[in-house]
Amino acid sequence: MDQKYYDIAYAESPYGTLDQYMSRTFGWMFMGLLVTFAVAIGTVSTGLYRMLYSTGLVFVLTIAELVLVVVLSARITKVQPNTATGMFFAYAVLNGINLSVYFVVYQLSTLILAFLVGALYFGIMALYGNRTSKDLSGWGPKLMAGLLTLLVVTLVGTLGSVFFGWSFGMLDLIVSAVGLLIFMGFTAYDTQKLKYYYSYYGGDAAMLQKSAIIGALQLYLDYINIFLYVLRILGRSRSND
Repeated sequence: MDQKYYDIAYAESPYGTLDQYMSRTFGWMFMGLLVTFAVAIGTVSTGLYRMLYSTGLVFVLTIAELVLVVVLSARITKVQPNTATGMFFAYAVLNGINLSVYFVVYQLSTLILAFLVGALYFGIMALYGNRTSKDLSGWGPKLMAGLLTLLVVTLVGTLGSVFFGWSFGMLDLIVSAVGLLIFMGFTAYDTQKLKYYYSYYGGDAAMLQKSAIIGALQLYLDYINIFLYVLRILGRSRSND
């Protein structure tokens, strides 16, 4: 699968045209986001989040999230389409529970603003990834390297603030800004990659459906991270007012 993203033919498949395939993929992603935010709001409004955090069950759910992503990504060619769909929505539910803490920490106005700003950034980059004639396949390794570096810096900064009392204020703002740019890049990259999935899996309707789920998961994660980084930036700026 080393074909460049721009050097592909879009023959109509049993799963519909390319536009229908991409619309269906974004539809899965949006439904996943709706489930996540609905579960997060429900977890807060019912007070369930208190029990989850007081008992440490939230850490079990976080591990379950990671397991779901790894299993879905590793076994996408073997699982049934309905199983892949169920795993995607199970992940959305678990993520909604884990994200519920943000609905407690941040004001509703900040959350809404972060949602709208994040949607704008995501939409711009998704449109770019869909419309550009430039091959974005080379972005993948660079974005992943940037993400790994960001994770290391975040880990070092967090440990430094806990054990040595380092100030994480400005570093956190820089990390959030860089993280936002990285996931905006991933949004364009993953959007263009949908075209490659469509071409590569050709007439295999089952694999096209499963690739749509994987594509939806990737875009879902892109948006969630954009939202969280925007939220951290807005939250910090408002706390300094």
